[in-house]
Amino acid sequence: MELKVVKLENPEDLNLILGQSHFIKTIEDIHEAMVNTVPGIKFGVAFCEASDVCLVRYSGTDDELVELTKKNAMNLSAGHCFIIFMRDAFPINVLNTIQQVPEVCRIFCATANPVEVIIAETEQGRGIMGVIDGFASKGIESEENIEKRKGFLRAIGYKA
Repeated sequence: MELKVVKLENPEDLNLILGQSHFIKTIEDIHEAMVNTVPGIKFGVAFCEASDVCLVRYSGTDDELVELTKKNAMNLSAGHCFIIFMRDAFPINVLNTIQQVPEVCRIFCATANPVEVIIAETEQGRGIMGVIDGFASKGIESEENIEKRKGFLRAIGYKA
């Protein structure tokens, strides 16, 4: 077995969701979940099929984001993983719905941070072992940091 690190390409620091599922129907069901949860959402989704012809399946509402997901999925080439990139939307808007898609087994990360994916490769294929989402912690938040966090969440409408 060989461990590799695959850095996700995200030139615009877009929000993304990286997960694992189990069936070719994933791509259509995630597409439906996205458009039914946030009407007019701009996104791309790609899915690495891990059986039969082993293709990268894809869909979306934004051609540029579809291309970005296809490129990243091909770079990962890891069993039954999927990646979603979205514009002008946040994972919090769709994450619960995505987790309810019957084919979805797990979510590795939902972020706009730089992401490195730890891949294990064997003679059989490749699989995601985990992710590095962003950067290491630099300290413990202060009272001032707490006030800023709470203020920010209220300013963007996530807390009353």
